[in-house]
Amino acid sequence: MSHFLGDTATLTRRSLSHIARSMDTIITTTIMPIAFMLLFVYVFGGAINSGSDNYVQYLLPGILLITIASGISYTAFRLFQDMQSGIFERFQSMPITRSSVLWAHVLTSLVANLVSVVVVVLVALLMGFRTGASPLAWLAVLGILLLFTLALTWIAVLPGLTAKSIDGASAFSYPLIFLPFISSAFVPTASMPGPVRAFADNQPVTSIVNAVRHLFEQQPVGTDIWVALGWCVGILVVAYAFAMRVYRRKIS
Repeated sequence: MSHFLGDTATLTRRSLSHIARSMDTIITTTIMPIAFMLLFVYVFGGAINSGSDNYVQYLLPGILLITIASGISYTAFRLFQDMQSGIFERFQSMPITRSSVLWAHVLTSLVANLVSVVVVVLVALLMGFRTGASPLAWLAVLGILLLFTLALTWIAVLPGLTAKSIDGASAFSYPLIFLPFISSAFVPTASMPGPVRAFADNQPVTSIVNAVRHLFEQQPVGTDIWVALGWCVGILVVAYAFAMRVYRRKIS
C-alpha cells in the first residue's frame, strides 16, 4: 500500500504539471457550461417556467454536471496520448505499482474538474445565484459531485485505453454532456411528454440534480440523495471493474 500511494502521488504530480502547463484545458471545459448558463438564463430563462424566481438558482446543479461531463473527456484524451506515446511500456519496466498509472489520471481528473466547478460556481454567483446552504450542505454537494466525477472518470478510462484515434477517445463524452437535457436540470420533468418523462425520472442525472438543488435550497432531500448515491456508486463499481480488466489485458 505504501508503494502504491507513493507511486500514485508521484504520477499524479506528473499529470497535474501537464495541466498546469496547459491551462487551456480547464478553460475549454468551462467555456461550454458557462455559455449554456448564460444562454438559458438570459435568453431562454424568461420563457421557462421552472417554479423559481431566479432561473440560475434552478439551473446551476445541472450546469455543474455538464461541466464535469465535459471535463472528463480530457481524461480519456490524456490517457490515450500516454498509451500512444509508449509511456505505459516505460512505466512497466520500472518498479512501480501498475494500477497507480490509472489512478494518477483519475485523481488528476478530480482536481481539474473541481477547479472547473469552482469557476462555474463563481460565474453563477456573478449572475445572481444565492444560497443559504450550511457548510454541511456544501460538503454534501461537494461529496456528490466528487463521487459523480469519480464514476464518470472511470468510464472515461475505457475509451482512453481502447480508442483507435484521439477523436474516438473524447467523443464518448458527448452523450454524457447532453444527458442532463433530458432530466430535471433545465425544466421540471412534469412538463415533459409521458415517455420522455419516464426516462427523465429514472435516469441518474435527475436524482443527482434534485439532491444538489434541494441542498442548495435548504429543503429536505428525501430519497433523491440515496438514489443519487446509489447511481454514482453503481456506475463507479461497474466502470472500475471493466477499466481494470481492460487495463490488465493491455499491459499483459
